[in-house]
Amino acid sequence: LKEPKILSLFGYDAIAAQRNTMDDLSWSLWTMGLDNALTYPNGTAVDPSHLKYLFLSSTNPSENGPGVALNGTMISGGGSGSSTPSYIDAPFDAFQRQAYEDNTFLAWDFASQSPVVNPASDACLVFINEAAAEGWDRPYVADPYSDTLVENVASQCNNTMVIIHNAGIRLVDRWVENPNITAVIYGHLPGQDSGRALVEIMYGKQSPSGRLPYTVAKNASDYGALLNPVVPSGTNDLYYPQDNFTEGVYIDYKAFEQKNITPRYEFGYGLTYSTFDYSGLKISVHSGVNTDYLPPNSTIEEGGISALWDVVATVTCSVSNTGSVAAAEVAQLYLGIPGGPAKVLRGFEKKLIQPGKHTKVQFDLTRRDLSSWDVVNQAWGLQKGDYSVYVGKSVLDTQLTGTLTI
Repeated sequence: LKEPKILSLFGYDAIAAQRNTMDDLSWSLWTMGLDNALTYPNGTAVDPSHLKYLFLSSTNPSENGPGVALNGTMISGGGSGSSTPSYIDAPFDAFQRQAYEDNTFLAWDFASQSPVVNPASDACLVFINEAAAEGWDRPYVADPYSDTLVENVASQCNNTMVIIHNAGIRLVDRWVENPNITAVIYGHLPGQDSGRALVEIMYGKQSPSGRLPYTVAKNASDYGALLNPVVPSGTNDLYYPQDNFTEGVYIDYKAFEQKNITPRYEFGYGLTYSTFDYSGLKISVHSGVNTDYLPPNSTIEEGGISALWDVVATVTCSVSNTGSVAAAEVAQLYLGIPGGPAKVLRGFEKKLIQPGKHTKVQFDLTRRDLSSWDVVNQAWGLQKGDYSVYVGKSVLDTQLTGTLTI
């Protein structure tokens, strides 16, 4: 955004949750990080008593809490990991400050699902979220209320940008291919400076450098058993829910690679305001390091057998900023371990690189990084053979490939 004349803001997540007092009562919505989740999408109220029931309802796996926080910007997940901030700099607050600096006219509607959009808007920003907390599973990976809100704004504005504060995966396929949707930001759980961070990114004061820590599918069904685990049958299911983990190690991007499913956004994906080139891949196995199948007898330390952390090999390459602005690149290393998934993440390095400059990226691979669990020996085994090496921008966008031989 560059000094827009008219900027229109929409969505329940743009403002801070309204509160007259900051209480510290047991099981209060405020202290549990759910002050902005006072209602379900269907309008059913959530109060502290119901909240306590939900948190203690692990014996009833069918319980669901609010899947979307309709009453203000989501800065953290709910429950024990939540924060009770001294202030919240909501998106609306920060965009008002920037509008003052730029002489921008702001228009907004944070209450309507079907707002009226000023046709002269240079851009329309829609703020939505996807809530989660301990004590229950999210009821969906994309709530229909928010999707309808995005579609209603995009139908009236040809430069609609969607900002999502989400706890975990959030699908976007219902609207992402709409030609009027020009940008999507996964803001995740940003903390109390939610708005300030967005202004820094969206006005180009900083180049975004986040990368997805999960796979965003095109359809919920693409996740298979990850969303619908195989559970045992029996009389105690209600009280002791159990997942049989039939997927094994094939979770997230490993499952998508195994089943040859094309995601919407792959693991490790993320855009920035610059471009990067990779070159000079070097792979070396260290001399004098034990490469027997089982680790040698060594001391047991915190984290396990100390020999598992011996560096067996090193992978290096050069990353160059070929664009016009300073930005951080996140180089990622994936390995193809014999008999295992096609790619497993084994390292990543985030480097801020100035325009026209380059930097060296180095990944040290330990015995543990290269090993597979041997169920017979009940130990980590280091196989002999060739390990495929991939270095790049994401699990699907690999710039350099090579082979590591043990």
